[in-house]
Amino acid sequence: MAGNSIGKLFKVTTFGESHGKSLGCIIDGVPPQIPLEIKDIQKDLNRRRPGQSQYTSPRRELDQIKILSGVFNNFTTGTSIGLLINNMDIRSKDYSNIKNVFRPGHADYTYEQKYGIRDYKGGGRSSARETTMRVAAGAIAKKYLSIKYNLKIKGYLSQMGDIICNFENWAEVNKNPFFCPNKYQIKDLQNMINILKKSGNSIGAKITIIAENVPIGLGEPVFDKLDAELAHAIMSINAVKGIEIGDGFNSINKLGSNYRDEMDKNGFKSNNSGGILGGISTGQNIIINFVVKPTSSISIPGKTVNTSGKEIYCITQGRHDPCVGIRAVPIGEAMVAIILMDHLLRYRAQCADIIK
Repeated sequence: MAGNSIGKLFKVTTFGESHGKSLGCIIDGVPPQIPLEIKDIQKDLNRRRPGQSQYTSPRRELDQIKILSGVFNNFTTGTSIGLLINNMDIRSKDYSNIKNVFRPGHADYTYEQKYGIRDYKGGGRSSARETTMRVAAGAIAKKYLSIKYNLKIKGYLSQMGDIICNFENWAEVNKNPFFCPNKYQIKDLQNMINILKKSGNSIGAKITIIAENVPIGLGEPVFDKLDAELAHAIMSINAVKGIEIGDGFNSINKLGSNYRDEMDKNGFKSNNSGGILGGISTGQNIIINFVVKPTSSISIPGKTVNTSGKEIYCITQGRHDPCVGIRAVPIGEAMVAIILMDHLLRYRAQCADIIK
């Protein structure tokens, strides 16, 4: 199975399944002598992990990270960093009744058709649990970007169902289980999740990620444009079905005279392009919105077929999120961090001597 790695100079390769023994990753390209401790990684893993509130999956995983290599006396050595997390709260029996069933909306059918075999326990490699190691790798990238460039990557829930979360301030985002930037809308979000849980249904969400203090010049045209690689990274996250950079689809109704980002001697006067022009960063904030579909793991019966081709109804049991978008914020931040770090290293290798 290919496709388990991302990045060129900062390269992340992950392994593991939802109900396997462990999840892990190898990270190549981390510069030496960067201060790194377990707590630097654990902080973001704690933001992503399930079982922290009644509004997410009740699966209780501590997601305690182990650093196997590449760090000595709390500093990176420049060699490959190996990370590992053991799965602790496995309940594979929840999936025994659907091992011969193609759950509608899941990857069961495509995995079986492609490989002729699949891990039916929690979706195996296609499970959102796979994103745990992305968050771990992204935390390392965040640490480097912050130390070397004061580059900050922050995200929040900007919409869940028909509830648009009006941005109030960043301080609110990590004070609630929804990553919502507005304390006055928490009650509405709680009510929506409670209704979904009672009905056995799910809902989609929109996540906003903003990268601040991004250096000018990141991105390699033509095929490795920064926005192209960010889109690749975000779209690789489970359940993501759409991405916008800058004004995105809102650009449809704008005239060119309003959309273009004019400049004066002090710089850009607007940021409709989302911080990227011609596939290269402008030095402005990079602004990304992405959409996460409603999870298909619901208790409402749905039509499907089994491996014998018989038409049946399927109910997905087990522990699932009524809105997977709630825990997608640290995942989105991680993928943006991985791409920006990779491109910073690529820029440094080719263009570090360029005088702007």
